[in-house]
Amino acid sequence: MSESPEKLKLGALVALVVGSMIGGGIFSLPQNMAASAGVGAVLIGWAITAVGMLTLAFVFQTLANRKPDLDGGVYAYAKAGFGDYMGFSSAWGYWISAWLGNVGYFVLLFSTLGYFFPIFGEGNTPAAVIGASILLWAVHFLVLRGIKEAAFINLVTTVAKVVPLALFALICLFAFKLDVFTADIWGLGSPDLGSVMNQVRNMMLVTVWVFIGIEGASIFSSRAEKRADVGKATVIGFITVLLFLVLVNVLSMGVMTQPELAKLQNPSMAAVLEHVVGHWGAVLISVGLIISLLGALLSWVLLCAEIMFAAAKDHTMPEFLRRENANQVPANALWLTNAMVQIFLVITLFSASTYLSLIYLATSMILVPYLWSAAYGFLMALRGETYEQAPGERSKDLLIGAIALIYAIWLLYAGGVKYLLLSALLYAPGAILFAKAKRELGQPIFTTVEKLIFAVVVAGALFAAYGLYDGFLTL
Repeated sequence: MSESPEKLKLGALVALVVGSMIGGGIFSLPQNMAASAGVGAVLIGWAITAVGMLTLAFVFQTLANRKPDLDGGVYAYAKAGFGDYMGFSSAWGYWISAWLGNVGYFVLLFSTLGYFFPIFGEGNTPAAVIGASILLWAVHFLVLRGIKEAAFINLVTTVAKVVPLALFALICLFAFKLDVFTADIWGLGSPDLGSVMNQVRNMMLVTVWVFIGIEGASIFSSRAEKRADVGKATVIGFITVLLFLVLVNVLSMGVMTQPELAKLQNPSMAAVLEHVVGHWGAVLISVGLIISLLGALLSWVLLCAEIMFAAAKDHTMPEFLRRENANQVPANALWLTNAMVQIFLVITLFSASTYLSLIYLATSMILVPYLWSAAYGFLMALRGETYEQAPGERSKDLLIGAIALIYAIWLLYAGGVKYLLLSALLYAPGAILFAKAKRELGQPIFTTVEKLIFAVVVAGALFAAYGLYDGFLTL
């Protein structure tokens, strides 16, 4: 890796975090949340998410500073703490989550364009899939030109997408009605929402989805100009995005009632603003979303390639994925990633894969990498590893690590059995690449413990495959 030309400054790292977190999720937030929870449950859910995700951000910050030798973020922590197969599974799960999210973004992008051009429908019509495929390969060839150039374009689109969000918050602040907000705080008027605990649980996967990308800076840690900037970018990005998310979600609940919001078509922010200011509001949000999605697609194409490349550099992934082109872009990792996106875009034609079902699956795939990162941060503080010079910080990091770990376990529970099984179906085939990487090193494939873990994954995958065949599991 050559030095100076590729190094990213703090601003570019913050833009990568904000850019990858603010994608399409926030623009669909009013409907996504109202579909599963009333005002009270939404406020409780955001409180849990804010604490949980902030501790996770702090864990990423601590690990970036205390383990400067571990480049590539998420998967490197799992590997260091829990062995090669867990490290590989984290990289594999993260990668699948990232490109599945991109498929979701394409569906939402063309569903938004469907507002102006009905031929695109809900984003999964033949015209939409053709349009998405053309755009996919345009982004692909742009990234092949160089990471630094793509990071600069990402910075521009990040600024462009924040403007309509700020305008939305300002306008809805003036249109906010307290009587609408407090009309049915616990969602008791909508029996299909279930108990408050159920409502909180159901909204949790959506809150995780809108925060995926929090680890964006740590994945690019080897390309950062200053190591300390990685942790700073993570926390600055998190607080910025949290503020926008809560404002968009809470303010819209004071503009329209929960049942009204739940019925909206996505992007629901457009309909909320249209309700307040008329047609131009919907146009403004739709244009903002299109810019936002283009930027997020770029961020995530970069992240997908980078995670495979970083994992191949330390032999977690097979050798062929570490090959770079003349512009120092991991070209093979990029081709593999976008080929998978293309295949799944075609699948959306034949299955009823909507934006929401795609993001739930993408979210469940990332829960395992988050869990191992939190566990590693907790384990380091517990053992006192790297705390010899600053023992005073150990108890603080132990508490933060414990909260992040409990939150990560709670997320697996909130996701439910269905998505765990579907995740197993996607995790199992990864063993082929793991075996290839191990053979290249001339090492045995699994340790005894890893054999047991792999057996559980295969059992889950077989059960999920049978479930899809029999119809009691659906995508």
